[in-house]
Amino acid sequence: MPKIVDPVERRQAVADAVLRVAAREGLEHASLRNVAEEAGLAIGSVRHYFAGGSELMIFAMQELARRIDARIRTHARALLDPAPAPGADRREQTARLLAETLPLDAERREESALWISFVTAARTRPELRPRAAEMQTGLDALVRRVLVEAERSGGLAPGLDLAVETRRLSALLDGLTLQAVQYPDLVGPDALREVLHRHLDSLATP
Repeated sequence: MPKIVDPVERRQAVADAVLRVAAREGLEHASLRNVAEEAGLAIGSVRHYFAGGSELMIFAMQELARRIDARIRTHARALLDPAPAPGADRREQTARLLAETLPLDAERREESALWISFVTAARTRPELRPRAAEMQTGLDALVRRVLVEAERSGGLAPGLDLAVETRRLSALLDGLTLQAVQYPDLVGPDALREVLHRHLDSLATP
């Protein structure tokens, strides 16, 4: 009997191959042919599941965003739970949640580098722009919700403009991520944590 192929699993495997090629050689090398070879498939099999390179890139970008989002949500649930555990250190939980967006280890550094590659490509590839904007909007929403929660619990200094502080903190996370990916020997995990903690301290109630 012919082997039954799960189309969801096959598309997932191809997306994984895109991310491996892009991480190793750069997004510009993630052609249908190279991705098919990486996945151990004939190029015709890849074309069976993806109409072309653009559709494949969009799907791989969405898969990367899903991975990042799933990891962040684990920490978000603990911090944003309406009934936190007794004695929970919300300040430390906030720092841990936001730190999940930073390249603090090899896995997150690779994800960050891949995301920067996709966002950079979106500048000249219109089909990728909605996904890049969606991810940025999601980060902004997370940052704003964290700040709103901190304000509600009395952890923010009075009189802060939450719209401005959301943009400032979101830009800080983006800048730290870019520097850590580009210059890992200069901007390591300890420096990332220190800058993040200093910024959160500057927002806190005296």
